[in-house]
Amino acid sequence: PAWGPWKKKPNVISWTALIVAYSQRGQCKKALELFRQMQQEGVKPDCFTFVSVLGACAPSALAEGKLIHANIIDSGFESNVVVENALVDMYGKCGTLQDAKGVFDKMHCRDVISWTAFIAAHCQKGHGNDALELFRQMQQGTVQPNSITFVNIIGACASLLALTEGKVIHSS
Repeated sequence: PAWGPWKKKPNVISWTALIVAYSQRGQCKKALELFRQMQQEGVKPDCFTFVSVLGACAPSALAEGKLIHANIIDSGFESNVVVENALVDMYGKCGTLQDAKGVFDKMHCRDVISWTAFIAAHCQKGHGNDALELFRQMQQGTVQPNSITFVNIIGACASLLALTEGKVIHSS
């Protein structure tokens, strides 16, 4: 087969770079097409490919995201924290909190990105009280919030008109 500008068959790194490029430019359908084509060509995705293509699924390609999630499980990447974070983020941006919760609850290791993605998902759905409860749970553990976590939590406080709590969080 003709490989265009490549002299040899593209590898997973080449495919992932293309998927990232299309996804970052808002051409998510093309990124998803490339992912399917990559698999048809017999190239197995790695964790970076999965993270990249999941980003292309949100917020409008939930069905495709669920298929990719099944592919992640089949490929043995379901316990990779970076992939799990991307799944929580994708499900959250697609508006399916139950799916995001399913991934989040199964995570063995949660980092600030895990917590922030799940908190953001609740904020996006207008569940400010749940977002605040998650924030409290996060603070009880060893994970420290970052600036993105604070932006989401302050937004949750604003949506709830929880001025006092917002001030306390802001000063921490």
